[in-house]
Amino acid sequence: MEEKEFSYINMIPFIDVMLVLLVIVLMTGTFVATGIIPVELPKVSRAQEKAMKTGVIEIDKGGIVYYQSRRIELEGLKEALTDTSRDTPFLIRADRDIQLQRFVEVLEIVKSMGFRKVSLQTEEAR
Repeated sequence: MEEKEFSYINMIPFIDVMLVLLVIVLMTGTFVATGIIPVELPKVSRAQEKAMKTGVIEIDKGGIVYYQSRRIELEGLKEALTDTSRDTPFLIRADRDIQLQRFVEVLEIVKSMGFRKVSLQTEEAR
């Protein structure tokens, strides 16, 4: 008795498996991105928490600079930053109506002190 050779391969089961895998990947990615999957974050000691705090520099409409909610001159800002760890992230909150030069002066001081994690806080337009 002679056996017949396969003249075709049935691709339907292969496609079904691939579609199921695609759905699983897409659903898992959606859960992770939207935060639906509950995750308990690790706890840190108070010493580590203090080291991880963000430095906040604010500039109001009048161009007055505040460091950690205390009014400070530009020269004083440089002195206040000398004891701060260089890994500390800084957040600059500047009023939208200030002169660009004032912002650049503050940014230059922070950058010249060796801080590399600097960001500008903005607000989403509505």
